[in-house]
Amino acid sequence: MCIIFFKFDPRPVSKNAYRLILAANRDEFYHRPSKVADFWGSNHEVLSGLDMEEGKEGGTWLGISTRGKLAALTNYLQPRLDRDARGRGELVAQFLTTDMDSLTYLKKVSAEGHLYNGFNLIAADLSTEKGDVVCYYGNRGDPEPVVLAPGTYGLSNALLETPWRKLCFGKRLFLEAVERSQALPKEALVAQLLDVLNNEEATNTVILVDADGHVTFTERSMLGTDPSRWETSTHEFRLKS
Repeated sequence: MCIIFFKFDPRPVSKNAYRLILAANRDEFYHRPSKVADFWGSNHEVLSGLDMEEGKEGGTWLGISTRGKLAALTNYLQPRLDRDARGRGELVAQFLTTDMDSLTYLKKVSAEGHLYNGFNLIAADLSTEKGDVVCYYGNRGDPEPVVLAPGTYGLSNALLETPWRKLCFGKRLFLEAVERSQALPKEALVAQLLDVLNNEEATNTVILVDADGHVTFTERSMLGTDPSRWETSTHEFRLKS
């Protein structure tokens, strides 16, 4: 079960508050090959993991760029998959490298949504100067993408905010961690958010963006198929937007 929890507030009142707190896991089959998160693209401005499975190379499920573009994808649970459909991972990778804003991009995607199996896509433009914009589109929901109001959201393998039990339980834990976020050292907050995510999933990611545009991207990945062995890496940079 893929899950994404995120809270965003483009203009936090407190200097110590985060503009964005995101915690996500990826439950792809353990044997599906992928590269751990690293910088790629022209000028190495995009940070994400990458799919390595044949036919899906170069796609990704979650990433952020130094230009302030962020995207996250979950698959929509459906009875049967169309094996001829386009790879959904390209939707994230293309947004992270495009010059289109998030709403324009999702409008383009919505016109092509029928070409893919079910998906949910979060696309955001994070700008310290202009303010952050976060948008959502699911090709099994409303025909048009929406601009999200600041707040806290949960997304799994159904439409945004569908109250599945596991999602509701995790969101409650996520909110408890978020409420303590200003009082906790950053490392302690990241550790708490990783604990919110299910430790048996193959990849866990936490992204923090503070009021000054400083990004902390932490990824915890399972070593092989052993749920008792993990490796954690952290990347930090400042947004250029």
